Amino acid sequence: MDATEIGLWGVPLAMLGGAIRVSTPFIFVSLGEAITERSGRINLGLEGTLVFGAMTAYAVAVITGSPWLGLLAAAAAGLCFGLFHGWICRFRGVNDIAIGIALMLFGSGLAFFFGKPFIQPPAPDLPAIPFGGWSDVPQVQAALNINVLFLIGAALAVFLWWAFRNTRAGLILRVVGDSSDAARAMGLNPNTVRLIATGIGGALAGIGGAYLSLYYPGSWTEGISSGQGLMAVALVIFARWNPLGCFAAALLFGGAGALGPALQSVGVTQGYYLFYAAPYILTLVIMIATSSPSRSLAGAPGELSITK
Repeated sequence: MDATEIGLWGVPLAMLGGAIRVSTPFIFVSLGEAITERSGRINLGLEGTLVFGAMTAYAVAVITGSPWLGLLAAAAAGLCFGLFHGWICRFRGVNDIAIGIALMLFGSGLAFFFGKPFIQPPAPDLPAIPFGGWSDVPQVQAALNINVLFLIGAALAVFLWWAFRNTRAGLILRVVGDSSDAARAMGLNPNTVRLIATGIGGALAGIGGAYLSLYYPGSWTEGISSGQGLMAVALVIFARWNPLGCFAAALLFGGAGALGPALQSVGVTQGYYLFYAAPYILTLVIMIATSSPSRSLAGAPGELSITK
């Protein structure tokens, strides 16, 4: 590939690599939220969980020298946040949206408080697999240097898509999400199912946070999330609570987020920064497109707060 061809393919290759890198936290947070919302509960506290998971992963990785222990710690922290959210929402009269907003602020504040000592020290990164090793072109190598969490997220999306339709656990989740009365008639406890689903969703959000601090961008700062937890909620609605749709939508969001850096990488120096707003504009467009008082959301669980 000569210099002309490299320049021609520079932006697409940079966007491909950027989409894979940027989409990974979206994948985990959106899949976790899909599980939670399938049970009939919405968790707007995922932004706080994501930030706290990022801080926890980085701090544990710095202390232990192991990014995998940091990842496990982030998942455990997210699980605790999710279970706490689910436990509070069991009480009559409690609004899960309000609780989610409160926990978003609480998780972010807690992360900023405990994370200050870990802003400077370097932490080991999560590993990546060089699928572009066959090429001598640096752009191809960079685009195909894929973190293992992206591959795990892709496999998880396929598994959840299958499990929602073909397993007893998936059936229970959908029944509870569609009708609490039907669930009770089957001998199920909706509060328990939603507690477990919210906990799993929180754990996956914590993993998404670990990716941010231990791989891309690969550091701990107080502004590391940039609202990705909230954008993931819009992504789940856009994907119509389908795990495969969440994966595809995460790549779309990731590609939008990679547009600005891709233009910068090929020498566009004027106006490229405007494209950094692309994910937020896309989120706004999606929320407008999916919000209509004249029609219901196709595929929305009947017990979900946004459908009542």
